[in-house]
Amino acid sequence: MNDRLSLSTDAARQLATTTKTTPQMRGITPRYLLRALPWVDVDSGVYRVNRRRSFILGDDRISSYTDNGTHHVVPEDLREVPYLREAGEDLLRELAAAFTEVTFEAGQLLAQEGESADKLWVLVQGRAEKRATGRYGEDALVEVIGDGQFFDLDSWSRCGQLPHRVVALTPGTALCLDRSALATAAGRDEALRAALEAYTTGDRMAPGAEVPVDLTAGHIGEPELPGTYVDYEDAPREYHMSLAQTVLRVHSRVADLYNEPIDQTRAQANLTIQALRERQERVMLNDPDFGLFSNVAPGQRVQARTGAPTPDDLDELLAKVWKQPGFFLAHPRAIAAFGRECTRRGVPPVMDTRFGSPLLSWRGVPLLPSDKVRMTGPNGAETTEILLMRVGEAEQGVVGLRPSKVPDEAEPGLSMRNMGVDQKGITSYLMTAYFSAAVLVEDAVAVLQNVEVSKYHDYS
Repeated sequence: MNDRLSLSTDAARQLATTTKTTPQMRGITPRYLLRALPWVDVDSGVYRVNRRRSFILGDDRISSYTDNGTHHVVPEDLREVPYLREAGEDLLRELAAAFTEVTFEAGQLLAQEGESADKLWVLVQGRAEKRATGRYGEDALVEVIGDGQFFDLDSWSRCGQLPHRVVALTPGTALCLDRSALATAAGRDEALRAALEAYTTGDRMAPGAEVPVDLTAGHIGEPELPGTYVDYEDAPREYHMSLAQTVLRVHSRVADLYNEPIDQTRAQANLTIQALRERQERVMLNDPDFGLFSNVAPGQRVQARTGAPTPDDLDELLAKVWKQPGFFLAHPRAIAAFGRECTRRGVPPVMDTRFGSPLLSWRGVPLLPSDKVRMTGPNGAETTEILLMRVGEAEQGVVGLRPSKVPDEAEPGLSMRNMGVDQKGITSYLMTAYFSAAVLVEDAVAVLQNVEVSKYHDYS
């Protein structure tokens, strides 16, 4: 016997039931990208983007590699230079070997305005700014350039004068090619000489510009009108469905005996679907083929001016995607860094409620957070990127792609197919999410690169 006067809670608990939650999963995120993108149902499994013909455009980067501590240009990447696009491999290797390595410090003058452009500079690592003298003698910032970019091709090709000066913003390394190396190669190679002459003397359209349509306007009388047509790309890009896939296994004993009050198969399927959708968002952002970060045109890339994302940087992005910008997409740490820069300037961003959550916005455009945006560099000093996009087919923007219908569809574009029961009594389900993303026109997306997220300020 004991001296208790009533039933203990431990004993009473044997007769009580428990209120249970469905299984929780820390890895579930809001997945704003999947919610904000308009989705196009693809009937055939292939989505073809027909565009007006454009002039050839590369990625505006010359890559390099390190061998025994020395940096070298990747010869094939010299095809980014228009008149080297059809050059032979031997010629490219010869020019690549002629580059010399140069290191520089922050604030160092790399090239002076008005001087002869006798070197082609390729930034291996570091950031620099181009500055020119304005119309009234004022100092004007032309552009900030970063890893892989080169300057100044036009002046170097013509042996002309530099139209701007270039000042290093950070310490870094560059590879330089003397103009004499190009002249020597052109003297031996007739095809290169002809291509170089056409580049320096011909009327060149900007890389990536669309082939013009001949029109006339404002004429008087009865002049002869030009005839024209709109040319299309010969090989338009086709997007095939990508997928995220796994096999879910549930033992029949579990499904038979432990299925109340929560359906075990459905609970397992729900968590698997969440994981598939998380992977889908990551792939749509970072896939080297169709990922949004991989499909930003060279002219749509902006370098962070001071490293940390500032209102000026986001304004530059808005100037790139000025036709109906939809939203920014950034890592939560990048959004926090932007908030700190706004606080430092005394211009706190406006809060906007989208998808049931308060979100920072800039110029009325929301900043959607996603932990799928890549962070690169040493731990604690990573850099990232911020994406801005226009969305929708009617707006010639970015769209998500999915099949219009799949067998055993559990969600749009996602199937859960029963594969049967094996000899161990385990039921297998093939879980497949089909998806892709397409950028309809190059100016639908822009990116801010080399964004530092570790800069803090003392407000005391």
